[in-house]
Amino acid sequence: MLSISFAKSIGRGSSSRSRRDEVYVAAVPLRATKGPAQLLMSTAYSLNFWDLQHFMVIISPSSSFHSQALVYDFQPQDPESIAVAVAALSGRNVPGVVLTRTLKKLPKRKCWFVGYSETDAMDAANRFNKGWDTDLRINHHDCRNYVNGLVEYLTGMKAVLEQLQSSSIARDEMSLPRKD
Repeated sequence: MLSISFAKSIGRGSSSRSRRDEVYVAAVPLRATKGPAQLLMSTAYSLNFWDLQHFMVIISPSSSFHSQALVYDFQPQDPESIAVAVAALSGRNVPGVVLTRTLKKLPKRKCWFVGYSETDAMDAANRFNKGWDTDLRINHHDCRNYVNGLVEYLTGMKAVLEQLQSSSIARDEMSLPRKD
């Protein structure tokens, strides 16, 4: 199974893994104002333009107590504002927010299993989020930096987005198999 070998390749192979929370990275279209901007973002996502996607971390808990996956992401407070888009694209800081929400099931597309957490992933993600600076700056402190940092904090894997981008799996739009 490809997902197991990917996890092993980063040094995460043990018999206790079934009791660990699973960590995924997912991509979704960037949010934009309705109309041409939104159409452009949706088209960029469909064409798999890596730099024009929003990335987030999904934790699938091993505990039966938590049956739903949790999504963690970092984005502008008002991602559909034209003023925010102009400021962000010009390299200025914009107010950001770290969001956490539940997800009934994992996405079928653009969702990659990247490893197992080394500790309770939800507690660790909450600790990570408390220390995260919410001033967002495109290409310096944005969703990519957040995903790379949180995945490293949870699994020990460094630069996960760069590894996914360079892999034929992400480039060819083949999602990694899940452990269903």
